[in-house]
Amino acid sequence: MINCRFRSSKAYLVASEIKGVLKKHLNGTLDHNKTISLKPHKPARGNVLLAYLTDAFLVDDIQTVPYDHPAYWESFQMAKTFVDFGYSVDVISAADAQGFMPEKKYAFYIGHRYNFATIAQRLNADCVKVLHCDMAHPLFHNDATMSRLLALQHRRGITLPALRFDPPTPAIEHADCAVVLGNEFTIGTYSYANKPIYRLPISAPFVYPWPQRKDFEASRRSFLWFGSHGFVHKGLDLVLEAFAEMPEYHLTVCGPMELDVEKDFKNAFHKELYQTSNIHTVGWVDLGSPEFVQIADKCGGLIYPSCSEGQCGGVIVCMHAGLIPILSYESGVDVQGFGFLLQDCSVEGIKNSIRMVASLPAEALKERARQTWEFARANHTRKKFAEEYLKVVGAIISAYGVML
Repeated sequence: MINCRFRSSKAYLVASEIKGVLKKHLNGTLDHNKTISLKPHKPARGNVLLAYLTDAFLVDDIQTVPYDHPAYWESFQMAKTFVDFGYSVDVISAADAQGFMPEKKYAFYIGHRYNFATIAQRLNADCVKVLHCDMAHPLFHNDATMSRLLALQHRRGITLPALRFDPPTPAIEHADCAVVLGNEFTIGTYSYANKPIYRLPISAPFVYPWPQRKDFEASRRSFLWFGSHGFVHKGLDLVLEAFAEMPEYHLTVCGPMELDVEKDFKNAFHKELYQTSNIHTVGWVDLGSPEFVQIADKCGGLIYPSCSEGQCGGVIVCMHAGLIPILSYESGVDVQGFGFLLQDCSVEGIKNSIRMVASLPAEALKERARQTWEFARANHTRKKFAEEYLKVVGAIISAYGVML
């Protein structure tokens, strides 16, 4: 077990303190099977078990935590919030927790879907079990993926693997309540269980300045697709087919194209990705790099017709860069008033939406982009996540009568 102590006057773990702990207990290696114990400055009110990601607790400096997914930092903030409430927190890796056997009584268990039910059944009966949902329910997610793959098969006569398939789990059925990163769509996929659900906004690792010099007239016909693996799940196939039929519009594709994980997809869409003059395949771009900001400045909007998300972090990052979102409802992001929801995630539906947005006056595009940027700054920052999670934890403590 790794022991760390939060000091009440510090916002983060002291880097030197973590470094010393790591050297003593891990001999310079990162071990995700360890239990990391975080303690408040004063005597603890009780114990909390957090089964999520441990990456943020295994570095010398919290500022060096990977930012390619917000969950790395968010897991750290979740633990810190309970410590701020006066609890000792044991952190374990959810994916590696099959063999975890509790040796103490816990007031709260906060867990990711992986191994949630297994761990929940091993805890004391009065432990409040909270499922942390960072995606739509796996059964909905899987069904949506299969529907997209089947539609692709019918359109192009090819069968691609289901890379975004997630093992079904009854996690929420073993939970007392849930915290959901997403919107009403995401929440709706869990409503069957009739458990209290608390909504939480996803964080973003960066905030970008408003692009003062952006030429909205020049960028009106240029759009960005920005996503990770699971290209069919995230609608890249549909977007590529749509823009291949609209040579007067430009599409920039940013994703992990350099990896061989989706070589079947790249082979199937090689012409669109690499031999179509109005489609520019960039590959993966560092969110903290000038290159990402330059790409965003050349594009008017983000097109992202995913079939199932919790709350898509890539969408939020692009909104922070001032890109007008053109999304599926299932992307899990609210865009009322400034963005556009796709009424039809078909090739023709995407084409119609792109043409409609590109036809708006430059001043209207600028106003929508400004509203998008302001919404992201007001609702999706690390500070906002910390504030909202504090409220959620306080509400759960109050609802379940756990002593403070």
